[in-house]
Amino acid sequence: MTTPPLPFVRPATVAGQHFSTVIVGAGINGVGVFRDLSLQGVPCLIVDKGDFAAGASSAPSRMIHGGLRYLESGAFALVAEATRERNLLLRNAPHLVRPLKTVVPLSSHFGGLFGSMLRFTGLASSPGPRGLLVVALGLRLYDLLGRRQRVMPGHHIGRVPAPDGGLFPKAVRWTATYFDAWISHPEWLILELLTDAFRDQPASAAVNHCKVTGCRGSTLTLRDEVTGETVQVTADTVVNATGAWLDRSAAALGGPRDRVMGTKGSHLVLDHPELRHALDGRMAYFEASDGRVCIVYPFLDRVLVGSTDIPVDDPDQVVTEPAEVDYLFDVLREVFPNLRFARDDVVYTYVGVRPLARSDADKPGQISRDHAVVVDPPGAARAVPVVNLIGGKWTTFRALAAQASDEVLRLLGLRRTRSTDNLPIGGGAGLPDDAAAMAAFVERIQALCGAGRERAAGLVGRYGTRAQGLAQRFATAGDVPLRHVPDHSVEEMRYLCLETGVVHLTDLVMRRTLLAIRGQVTEAVLAELADVAASALGWSATRRAEELRDCTTTLRERHGVRLPSADTRAAPPASEAPSSTPLTSPIPT
Repeated sequence: MTTPPLPFVRPATVAGQHFSTVIVGAGINGVGVFRDLSLQGVPCLIVDKGDFAAGASSAPSRMIHGGLRYLESGAFALVAEATRERNLLLRNAPHLVRPLKTVVPLSSHFGGLFGSMLRFTGLASSPGPRGLLVVALGLRLYDLLGRRQRVMPGHHIGRVPAPDGGLFPKAVRWTATYFDAWISHPEWLILELLTDAFRDQPASAAVNHCKVTGCRGSTLTLRDEVTGETVQVTADTVVNATGAWLDRSAAALGGPRDRVMGTKGSHLVLDHPELRHALDGRMAYFEASDGRVCIVYPFLDRVLVGSTDIPVDDPDQVVTEPAEVDYLFDVLREVFPNLRFARDDVVYTYVGVRPLARSDADKPGQISRDHAVVVDPPGAARAVPVVNLIGGKWTTFRALAAQASDEVLRLLGLRRTRSTDNLPIGGGAGLPDDAAAMAAFVERIQALCGAGRERAAGLVGRYGTRAQGLAQRFATAGDVPLRHVPDHSVEEMRYLCLETGVVHLTDLVMRRTLLAIRGQVTEAVLAELADVAASALGWSATRRAEELRDCTTTLRERHGVRLPSADTRAAPPASEAPSSTPLTSPIPT
């Protein structure tokens, strides 16, 4: 296998090196710390036993939100922080994070009022179905707490609009409308944060599929999960950012356990044009009959439905169970009684484990989504301090990373020199902020790559302003569309393989692209991508067959993708003449 160029490396490349900080866990929180510390000039190494963003960070509801429902628990500081961070992400990563109009169906005036008061005081776990008054008060407070860095309009409540008359149950009399945000490709934002960090501190490095197996003195032992080889590095500080795996990582790092617990959230992605059309670009946010808050919204050309909230012991073994699919379908039928839903509508399922601070709460929904930073001092065997990130959620990653980074800087005897508050992320830097300027930018990309407008718009939707350099690069190399997914090209896949740390075919299919979650993966698509990856990374025919088999098995068994048993037959060369299928942009620009 050809080793990817620096700074995405394999463990052997960093053997014997010293880093000021080693960060364990390359999800959004760990990568947030990596970007922040690298910005301060601190040489960092980040490692993950899986791929970058392969854990809970690749399995959220893909919402960037303030946590409206947390208000009933009195978590005002958390909501204020989360709404501000949501607003900052809309500014700093506008190519991936976009406003999301949200509608709440309401059936009564005073429903849940007394229960909300009891829950606020900690005397009840669920207030029951919320009525107009409770939601109106909550949204007024939500707008107030989210006023810092605000970029979206406030809420509105009114009678059910005529177009929605046949969408919700007849009992629904009003709808409340407010704005949150959604993220199209969270895994790519994590890759962009890594790339930004390498730009700011070239001595920093990132290694995926690499497990920390021990820490003695100031030496950490790393195991390459591909080859089995072990190497050692030294550090002045260590950050444990492994989320739901934090206690397990603490065992390897010689620290206390029993700090976190996990609850899994399963999601469905549906091919349901009728529901997608009826939602008209909005998210429906509602409470199921059992009190669980659920969401449904258009996700690109699909519909995303979520989620469950179930305690789990082993985050490595979670999958979406058939009972969870049944539960989410029952919720859909309850909220949209005039639409039909069937198992064949499901093109993809995924599940993530929320890393929550350990709690004695009766129900998972009662556990705080707040975060904390805890420092374990050096011990008998370990000579360096460990900074632990506990809890948190996707939206607040920057704030948690800043808090953790400040603690690391203190331990290193350094001071912060730059803030990440208003720092653009990746292709969000310099992205046009109005329709006319965006149209002109897409035209420039179109001229550079020599392809159609939809191809250019697709590149902008995936890479933001970085599409300009990539389009020119792809065109120079010959931007031949993939035969089976022609809105992507062979050279684009080669770029992802060679320069974003791809090790396995699943890395490419499930995290570097949106092909899997959009239900675009077929046997032919996988075979074609395996050919491109094998060529780029120097895989043998045997390795290619193994990667194809493993990827197919993962998609079938862990994500409900309807694929037959793995077929390792070679596809025709990807450089053949492209199909005449029209080009489409996967993300609206």
